[in-house]
Amino acid sequence: MKVLVTGASGYLGRAVAAELVARGFGVSTLQRRPSRVAGVTDVLGSITDPRVVQRAVEGVDGVVHLAANVSLAGPAERFHAVNVEGTRMLLDAAERGGASRFVQVSSPSVAHAGSALAGVGAEPADPQHARGEYARTKAEAELMALARDSSRMHVVAARPHIVWGPGDTQLIARVVDRARRGRLPLLNNGTALIDTTYIDNAAGGIAAAFERAPEAHGRAYVITNGEPRPVGDLLASICLAAGVRPPAWSVPAWLGRAAGSGIERVWAFLPGDDEPPMTRFLAEQLSTAHWFDQRETRRDLDWSPQVSIDEGLRRLAASYAA
Repeated sequence: MKVLVTGASGYLGRAVAAELVARGFGVSTLQRRPSRVAGVTDVLGSITDPRVVQRAVEGVDGVVHLAANVSLAGPAERFHAVNVEGTRMLLDAAERGGASRFVQVSSPSVAHAGSALAGVGAEPADPQHARGEYARTKAEAELMALARDSSRMHVVAARPHIVWGPGDTQLIARVVDRARRGRLPLLNNGTALIDTTYIDNAAGGIAAAFERAPEAHGRAYVITNGEPRPVGDLLASICLAAGVRPPAWSVPAWLGRAAGSGIERVWAFLPGDDEPPMTRFLAEQLSTAHWFDQRETRRDLDWSPQVSIDEGLRRLAASYAA
């Protein structure tokens, strides 16, 4: 089968494209920059350009859609254009081109309304109550994609949660940089229990969703390592792997949320060069439990994680040592 992977210049998208190549699929990719994945054919351009999208889907049997505007802040119009309208355009083109499978790579944040998610499965996406423009627009896109599920095109939504590993320039790099500068606080002493996903497991789970789409279509699945840990312990482990001092100071969750809301308002008028240091959504993520029941995911996708958290941390430490 021939598969189009969008967003393959990103950390997770690149890993998914490489995983599909390793499984024997013919893979092409669509993104603004070269994917740097061996064995794929790149189509360069924007997911919001209809001519580029139409060219990218020609001759493919299925699509794995990762391209998105992933940020803690930014104009609402940009999130909507990329995450909602870009997905709509890709779904339309995939249907016209006769693609038989479509995996919408989503996020557990589409069902997060600010309270704890403890031991739940893939709760329904809820754009009305999702926190922040990223989560809201991803929720809209997931609902739109699942609504296109049919006997002609099987659609699955895959929600990998907090993906990390060696070479990650987003989550890992920012955690390490802020810890090195002493700007990484814990909220409520970092006691909230959270799930995360090592990069190899996330890529394998998404590839499994594509392979199992004829059996699992019409549903959303959360993908994690299934090893929830207190957020403070996880941040400390990441910092130690990188050779920096772990965070040693804590603030109350209510104060973090209030500060996040204030920073969001400032960022809307005076955006910085990097992500805002705190948002209300981020404060909620750092102070509330979010771990998930993985039984349906593993059963329906015939998949299980191959790299444990501890092994992932060893690999992370080795990458920093190198």
